[in-house]
Amino acid sequence: MPSNTSAKSIGTSATLFLVAGMLISGVCNTILNKYQDLQCVGNCDDPNPKNRVYFEQPIWQTLNMFVGEFAVWSVYLYQVYQQKQNRLRPTPPSAVNQLDAAALVDDIDQDIAKVQDELPELKGWKALLFWIPTLCDMTATTVMNVGLILTSASVYQMLRGAVVIFTGLFSYLFLNRRLRGFEWFSLVLVVVGVAIVGLSSVLFPQKKPSTSTLAEEGFDYSSLLGVGLVLGAQIFTATMFVVEEKILSRYKVTPLKAVGLEGSFGLISVLAAMPILHFALSDRYPTFDIVQGYHDFFDHPTVWQSGLAISVSIAFFNWFGLSITSAISATARSTIDACRTLFIWMVSIYLGWEQFSWVQVIGFVVMVTGTFYFNGVLKWPFVTEEEEEERAPLLSHEE
Repeated sequence: MPSNTSAKSIGTSATLFLVAGMLISGVCNTILNKYQDLQCVGNCDDPNPKNRVYFEQPIWQTLNMFVGEFAVWSVYLYQVYQQKQNRLRPTPPSAVNQLDAAALVDDIDQDIAKVQDELPELKGWKALLFWIPTLCDMTATTVMNVGLILTSASVYQMLRGAVVIFTGLFSYLFLNRRLRGFEWFSLVLVVVGVAIVGLSSVLFPQKKPSTSTLAEEGFDYSSLLGVGLVLGAQIFTATMFVVEEKILSRYKVTPLKAVGLEGSFGLISVLAAMPILHFALSDRYPTFDIVQGYHDFFDHPTVWQSGLAISVSIAFFNWFGLSITSAISATARSTIDACRTLFIWMVSIYLGWEQFSWVQVIGFVVMVTGTFYFNGVLKWPFVTEEEEEERAPLLSHEE
C-alpha cells in the first residue's frame, strides 16, 4: 500500500507556497462573504437602518462557490495542453527557481502525480466518487452561509475549528484509529474553546444592520442559531475531508481535476436543489426565494462584483486545500484552516465589523491549543518520543 506522504515530497518552497496561498485565499473568501451579506438590496434610502433589506441568499452564495470551482476546468485543460506542448520542446527551468507562480502550480500538480504514480487513475464512473464530498460541501457551505448571516465573521471562523472534533471522532469510529488519552484530552480542549467562542457570540452579539428574516426578536436567538448552524455544518465538513483524502489515497487525480469535478457536481446539485428549497421554504423564508435571490444578486453591482471575487478566492482556496491534503495530509489542512481565523478576526476588527472581545481571544487560544496538540504541532511534555512516533496520522493514507 502507498505510504503516507510528507511536505518533503513536493519541496519546501512549494509547501510554503501552498500554505501561504491557502491562508490568503481563505481569509479573502470569508471576509468577502461577510461583506456581501452586509450589502443593502432594498429600501436603501430609508433613514432607519432596521428598515433596510440586506443580502441574505445563502443558496446563491453556495452556487457562487461552485461556479468558481467549475471555472478551474479552464486552468486544468490549459495545463493538459501545456503538458502536451512540453513534450514537443525542451523542459523549461524549474518553476521554483524562476519564482513563476503559474509554473509552480503546474510543478506541484506534477509532483503530486509522481507521489500517486502507483495508484490507478481516477476515470470513468469512478469520478462520481467526488459527488460524495461535493454533497457534503454543498450542505455544509449553505448551512454555514446562513450561520454567517447571523453571527460575526471571526466567530463564524472560530466555530469552524470544531471540524477537528468531528474529524477526530470519525477517524476513531470509521477509520479504526485508536486515540490515546492525551489525544482525547486535546479534543476536550477544542470543545471547551469552541464553547467559549460560542458563548461570546451570544453574550456579546454583533451589531446587525437589520433584523434577519431567519430569526426572531427578543433574546438574541439569531446569534445562538448562527452558532448552532455553523457547529452542525462541521459534521459535513469533517466528512468531506475524510472522503476526499480516502479518494486521493486510492486514485491518481490531480487537485485541479478534483476541484473541477467537485465544481461540476456542485453546480448540478445546487441547481437541482434551488427549486426544491424555493417551493418548500420561500413562503416562510424569503432568503430561499429564487426570483428574489436573482434580483438581489444581479441588480446590485457590489453584490455580483463581490460574488465574482468570492468565486476566484474559493477556487484558489480549494485547490490549495486539496493540494495540501494530497501532498501532506488532511490534518495539515485543518490545522492551517484554524490558523487563518486569527487573520479574519484582525481584519474584521480593523473594518469595524465587530468589537475586540477577550472572551473570544481566550476561546480561540484554548481551541487552537487543543487543535495543535491533537495534530502533533505541539507536544505534550508527558508524551515520550516512542509514543509520539507510534502515532498514526489523523487520516492515514495506509489501509
